[in-house]
Amino acid sequence: MTEATPRGRNFIRDLVAADVASGRFGRPVATRFPPEPNGFLHIGHAKSICLNFGLAQEFGGRCNLRFDDTNPFTEDIAYVDAIKDDVRWLGFQWSEERYASDYFEQLFEFAVRLVQKGKAYVDSQTEEEIRAGRGTVAAARVESPYRGRSVAENLDLLERMRGGEFPDGGHVLRAKIDMAHPNMIMRDPLLLRIRRAPHYRRGRAWCVYPLYDFAHGLSDAIEGITHSLCTLEFKDNRDIYDWLVREAGFERPPEQTEFARLELDYTVLSKRKLLRLVNEGHVSGWDDPRMPTIAGLRRRGVTPEAVRNFAEAIGVARSEARVELARLEHVIRDDLNTRAPRVLCVVRPLKVVLTNYPAGQVEWLDAPYYPHDVPKEGSRPVPFTRELWIEQDDFLEEAPKKFYRLAPGREVRLRYGYFITCQEVVKDSTGAVVELRCSYDPATKGGNAPDGRKVQGTIHWVSASHGLDCEVRLYDRLFSVPNADDVPEGGDLLSFLNPNSLQAVRGAKIEPSVATDPIGARYQFERVGYFIGDEEDSKPGAPVFNRTVTLRDSWEKEKAKSA
Repeated sequence: MTEATPRGRNFIRDLVAADVASGRFGRPVATRFPPEPNGFLHIGHAKSICLNFGLAQEFGGRCNLRFDDTNPFTEDIAYVDAIKDDVRWLGFQWSEERYASDYFEQLFEFAVRLVQKGKAYVDSQTEEEIRAGRGTVAAARVESPYRGRSVAENLDLLERMRGGEFPDGGHVLRAKIDMAHPNMIMRDPLLLRIRRAPHYRRGRAWCVYPLYDFAHGLSDAIEGITHSLCTLEFKDNRDIYDWLVREAGFERPPEQTEFARLELDYTVLSKRKLLRLVNEGHVSGWDDPRMPTIAGLRRRGVTPEAVRNFAEAIGVARSEARVELARLEHVIRDDLNTRAPRVLCVVRPLKVVLTNYPAGQVEWLDAPYYPHDVPKEGSRPVPFTRELWIEQDDFLEEAPKKFYRLAPGREVRLRYGYFITCQEVVKDSTGAVVELRCSYDPATKGGNAPDGRKVQGTIHWVSASHGLDCEVRLYDRLFSVPNADDVPEGGDLLSFLNPNSLQAVRGAKIEPSVATDPIGARYQFERVGYFIGDEEDSKPGAPVFNRTVTLRDSWEKEKAKSA
């Protein structure tokens, strides 16, 4: 496990610390991270990963990676491999790799014992009849007509279910608890069901599969887990969890504790909704940089340290609270500020010709990779020539008062270079600006004027003759509303997709110093944002850069005020 895992205080850590001090379980702390392999992990899972692995590390215990793989229709080995990659990438290593599907035999034995004790029965009702029989919190409940079957009949039917004699839905095994229980989950919950589908690990060895509630708690108990940590939506499931491990006869069984799941602005953290986005082609895949998946964050350039820092920053709480996306972005910027070297890249180029600069001359300016407040050293030579590229947005022909960039007659500073003044604007036949003719002041090399005059604007640039062509992908939030995750299943989720969540800009220009850098290198494009080379789509001589996160922009704030 990573040694960088922070150890902030929260109510679960306090609870575990008290249990360790009292020797409550009589064994070392044991946690687990138990994903279902039916999709990729997302940032909400990262919170749980950091919590479970972090507790095991802090208290000298162990943490298993267990796949709760009890649904043959939705699970796949590809998801298993992706989940393992994500956990490793986050910096953690599990004590043991476990699978609920390895416990099918033991779980079936537990089912037989429950039947023998009169605590379970085979129900032959349809799914709709069972659901109706449970009633509602206020409405009357109706016991199954099969609830009174004898132990012998139930055992016979259970074995025949196991042998594949019946079709899907023909019978189910239910716990016999209390049909009047105020917690509806305890109204004779389903334990086993018939599913004639091959399992990605067990093949066709089984046709009766345990439901989540039956497999989950007993799997924890089999593994000797001490602290079973889950999110608040499983709070009502705690009753069946405790009932099953108690009836199975485990001494000092695990204790389930719930904490608030992560709810993040402008995205969805429902695996079903994410799967829909992938399957319907609204994103390029599970690792699309707009996705909140760990794979998407990785491809977008977020570091594992930033994800862990974010998990620690938001903490572990008892009640739900939505986290602003700006909080995640702040953590990412703070992390990348000290690790991403600065380079110059012009996303949407506009030609500048310095009319008084010698034609054919190339001047190599020394440009530091890091600002003075970052404790790192290093620099690179940047070519300065007569013809340059600047950002289209850094020029306005009719500039408002607080626009401190280039405009006719105005002077600006070129980063690491000289002061320049715009003297002439060249347009094409449509009236679009295609070139600026400017003069430079040779006495202002390095960005300072010997006569003490000041300019308020500094812009970035790239040599027109040395700049490298690249594609820049500007990623933004996936949804246009902060509470997209609240849209109910089957709701009009797609109407809230942000149409500008991806802008792929071809023909951008980047300084030549990056030419020999490895694909996947991270940078801060000065005045633009943090970027990473895309390892999937970059090709020799045709790099692609994904924007990880933007930089603050005072002009954008001014535009927002005036809007």
